[in-house]
Amino acid sequence: MSINFPLILVLTTATTGFIWLVDVLFLKPKRAAKLEAAGDVDEQTREALLAEPTVVEYAISFFPVLAIVLVIRSFLFEPFQIPTGSMIPTLQVGDFILVNKYTYGLRLPVIGTKVADINEPKNGEIMVFIPPHQDEYFIKRIVGIPGDRVRYQDKTLYINGQKQNQTFVAQIPPVNPRHLVYREKLGETEHLIQRNPYRETRVEEWIIPEGHYFMMGDNRDQSSDSRYWGLVSEENIVGRAVAIWLHKKPGLRLPEFSRNGWIQ
Repeated sequence: MSINFPLILVLTTATTGFIWLVDVLFLKPKRAAKLEAAGDVDEQTREALLAEPTVVEYAISFFPVLAIVLVIRSFLFEPFQIPTGSMIPTLQVGDFILVNKYTYGLRLPVIGTKVADINEPKNGEIMVFIPPHQDEYFIKRIVGIPGDRVRYQDKTLYINGQKQNQTFVAQIPPVNPRHLVYREKLGETEHLIQRNPYRETRVEEWIIPEGHYFMMGDNRDQSSDSRYWGLVSEENIVGRAVAIWLHKKPGLRLPEFSRNGWIQ
């Protein structure tokens, strides 16, 4: 079971804030009253009488930092590490990306309730979300929005009957290739996809209902996506992937910045 970091962050922020508030309203006045009752005392005694309990001291120190992190992570940007190769060649395993949390609307942390509409997801954009079958973050490309008819035939997408053109780029390796790389235009976005030349696909078609989205990985033959576990509900959207800011290869390797840039 994955750790629910947003819930932990909300609880720790609320707890430290509550302790600080209790100190301001009740404990601090009591300390001041004790000092007044003590009368004329030396500086050391005065500091001892006014000293905050250790738990209060820590709460006051951590609350502002936690509150800032909570606001940024919940409403602005959230970091995310790519765990699998389902988005190759666009995103590699070990990429650290930034997820824009507000572009698809402001949502309350933990419960995910939308409180303000901003933009609607568009075909071609890369979205982070919680899939219907697993309670953890997934990242895929949007290939179907509400009202679309999506067909996948001969490893080519057709949206509302319109073929999404693919242009051959390369085969990897050049001799006896294991992968074929194509440039695909989907909506307003041009991006690379990867196909397995030896894996066949059947013709499939889906109609996307209101409030749902059809997601696919750019590594088309090595991606667990909406073809297998269904559509993504609007209420399970996390945000839009916008940039790679760090990359770290597996093992004892230093992070590198060679892949930094905006995500297409």
